[in-house]
Amino acid sequence: MEAVAVAAGAREQLRASFSSGRTRPAAWRAAQLRGLLRMAAEMEAQICAALRADLAKPRTESYVHEISLVTSSCKFALKNLEKWMKPKKVPAGLLTFPSTARVTAEPLGVVLVISAWNYPFLLAIDPVIGAIAAGNAVALKPSEIAPATSSLLADLLPRYVDSSCIKVVEGGIPETTALLEQKWDKIFYTGNSKVGRIVMSFAAKHLTPVVLELGGKCPVVVDSNVDLHVAAKRIAAGKWGCNNGQACISPDYIITTKSFAPKLLDSLRKVLEKFYGKDPLRSADLSRIVNSNHFNRLKALMDEEMVSDKIVFGGQSDEQHLNIAPTLLLDVPLDSAIMKEEIFGPLLPIITVDKIHESFALINSMTKPLAAYLFSKDSKLKRQFERNISAGGMIFNDTGIHLTNPHLPFGGVGESGMGAYHGTFSFDAFAHKKAVLDRSFLGEANARYPPYTHGKLKILKGVMKANPLAMVQAIVGCTGGA
Repeated sequence: MEAVAVAAGAREQLRASFSSGRTRPAAWRAAQLRGLLRMAAEMEAQICAALRADLAKPRTESYVHEISLVTSSCKFALKNLEKWMKPKKVPAGLLTFPSTARVTAEPLGVVLVISAWNYPFLLAIDPVIGAIAAGNAVALKPSEIAPATSSLLADLLPRYVDSSCIKVVEGGIPETTALLEQKWDKIFYTGNSKVGRIVMSFAAKHLTPVVLELGGKCPVVVDSNVDLHVAAKRIAAGKWGCNNGQACISPDYIITTKSFAPKLLDSLRKVLEKFYGKDPLRSADLSRIVNSNHFNRLKALMDEEMVSDKIVFGGQSDEQHLNIAPTLLLDVPLDSAIMKEEIFGPLLPIITVDKIHESFALINSMTKPLAAYLFSKDSKLKRQFERNISAGGMIFNDTGIHLTNPHLPFGGVGESGMGAYHGTFSFDAFAHKKAVLDRSFLGEANARYPPYTHGKLKILKGVMKANPLAMVQAIVGCTGGA
């Protein structure tokens, strides 16, 4: 009952603040964005410490993948805020002459953001930036699986932004459930598809629109004509250099040809040893697994009978410290658990095919991924990949970096999610584009009004076809002799 009271109280306070018009002015929106910028700059050490406590995340990754992206997102929103808020003129059309038309972006109202644990600072603040820019009041529910970052956000946000309009609600499943039972004007959820379905079921009760940022098995297709060492480094950076594989856009499996697989394996081994040393479990540059449940889940994927003998590199683990080394597996069965679910960890299967084009059918036999990657110098193959593979986003010859471009939408398709954000798309995700038509009292067309006659219909048909004579007849009030 306490969780319900807290959730209802937060929503009512936010509703009152929004109804007062407090969040609508550009000055208020800009002030909150500048507050987030100051928080990211002044509290960098504390944020990094919280991420270290939650995930043993290296400081470099904490800054580059989380703090700097929040900073860039704030700056981009501040730079474009006036343009985004300005009504956009559109053609009025002949049928409504004389008139003007525009599209006005208005805030949706009071929105709920439920964030994820793997990038607990970035994935909490980035959607909030879009919600603020669009003029909404916001309830933020950080992930309880990253408790240090959740607690830090609850402490910091009221010090840097307007706490009457932006509130943090901490807690676990009871608190999240209580929040979902409230009526919101939009729900933004980042996480897995299982919980995404639960979020949608709650939203459906109130016809609340949702953005679901989910995941999926992101494929990496590696052609034989690549710069092998560069490709291996970029795959490794996108897999193990992003939270040790605990990322929604992390490469989930590789597809390459049987003849090329040994060369790719050898290159990946060399890169991994250079990145993380001979004993990666002792490396300070690898994040740990977030908790024992996920550690045991990943161990079960490795230890499955049909998979355990497919490990060709790595496989070491330390249950006490929740560490699992970068692990490569070769030709695991497609019906194994590791190929049926999103791995979300440091395990990377390599599947071999006779010809590289056979990768298309394999990818399309699975659910649509959040990201799809192709390493190749073949322009024709790239075009075919882009045309035939459906994914939230796509990169050629790298992994993961598309999310740093604020001009590109970031979001999934099918099982990997719905809706998108980043840059302009973040503003659009939390704004309603309202159609506004302003018509003069001049230009009255009697043909549109009853009593209907054959002559009036003839004129209206001509107007619909943009016939100049019919337009004149409609304006001057002719009825075609009826």
